[in-house]
Amino acid sequence: MSYNKLGALRFIEENDVKFIRLQFCDLLGELKNISITSNQLSKAFDEGVAFDASSITGFTPIEDSELFLFPDPTTLCILPWRPQHGKVARFFCDIKTSEGKTFEGDSRYILKRIIEKAKEKGFVFKVGAECEFFLFKTDAEGNPTLETTDKATYFDIAPLDQGENTRREICLTLEQMGFEIESSHHESALGQHEIDFKYDSVLESADNILSFKTVVKTIAGRNGLHATFMPKPLMNTSGSGMHINMSLFKNGENIFTSKQNGTLPVIAEQFIAGILTHIKEMTAISNPIVNSYKRIASGFEAPRHIAWSYKNRSSLIRVPATMHGHNRIELRSPDSMCNPYLTLALMLAAGLEGIDKQLVLPPALTENAYEMSPAELLCKEINLLPANLNDALLCMKQSEFVKNILGEHLFDSYLAEKTKEWNDYNQTVHQWEIQNYL
Repeated sequence: MSYNKLGALRFIEENDVKFIRLQFCDLLGELKNISITSNQLSKAFDEGVAFDASSITGFTPIEDSELFLFPDPTTLCILPWRPQHGKVARFFCDIKTSEGKTFEGDSRYILKRIIEKAKEKGFVFKVGAECEFFLFKTDAEGNPTLETTDKATYFDIAPLDQGENTRREICLTLEQMGFEIESSHHESALGQHEIDFKYDSVLESADNILSFKTVVKTIAGRNGLHATFMPKPLMNTSGSGMHINMSLFKNGENIFTSKQNGTLPVIAEQFIAGILTHIKEMTAISNPIVNSYKRIASGFEAPRHIAWSYKNRSSLIRVPATMHGHNRIELRSPDSMCNPYLTLALMLAAGLEGIDKQLVLPPALTENAYEMSPAELLCKEINLLPANLNDALLCMKQSEFVKNILGEHLFDSYLAEKTKEWNDYNQTVHQWEIQNYL
């Protein structure tokens, strides 16, 4: 249920809620919060809650560090794993300056700004995310190990699937929070899982991705396990992605729905063309860590080839079939370590540009891209995603498109943080080097 300010205050009072978590995410998509008691909520709605923004990655310098959190009443949710006597609720927040202006480094605001541009054109963007994750055992001190919880593979069941009960508890917790769970199953790699929840409007979906990750980690921890969304924790097996399923609505109708002959409408083709045009520039956002590129480069159905298809899982963008044709597109490259607000803002903006410029979509790829030679890829003009984080950052640095969407503050801060991360990685002597060169 979506609340306004008065409805939220009434709900808090009537449901024995004693503590409020005001949540937001930093530049890199890490969830942050500050807690207040319920009797401070009305003041928070009116005046905001101050915090030291210089301590948050990518926000403001220490000489200009005062920012304010304003809870969004539509995001009210009880946290089911917290005590049910003196309950705990959470709100996602808007971030403002001391002058009452929107903070330009608020990534949730960046997405809301692109949503408004889509709204002006009559479009509503709806998104569903498929977030894969691993469950690992912990040691005696509670630290994560690389020992998986099971030896199961794709769609296996108990007793092979030893994560079944944890996955069930995660699903039930998410349902208590208002998620509509569509399916859950064991994924291809040992200890790997997927839980799919129903699509929603893009802002709600971005909020849901952050909530989903919190629930998965929390419930796993309560079961003595460690959950990770790291894209490639294990070698020689599948990695974890966050496939993004996208539809565009106008006047309540899904305008990506296929025609009678089964082909996509032109507007859907233009949307795909926009994403393919800018995907290399956006990859540093959608695949944000050094480890992201271990998944992309390793095969195992991880997309590297900038192409699209109707069924072919070796393509970057796939158009899944339903019993009634096609009505969505699936982008297969992002992973769950990304900031979902920035990633989805860029996807929507790129798709809208494709529509505005009436970009022409190249022919669908029908071959298995993994088996194509470099000459064959060149002949079909199929490019590849960046091979590592440094290459991705170079593509982003040259992109006026990404800079315009993120704004100068976020753009520069993100490049600075991620360049430091790459340099730290590049200067580290890794175990592989010791084994091979010492």
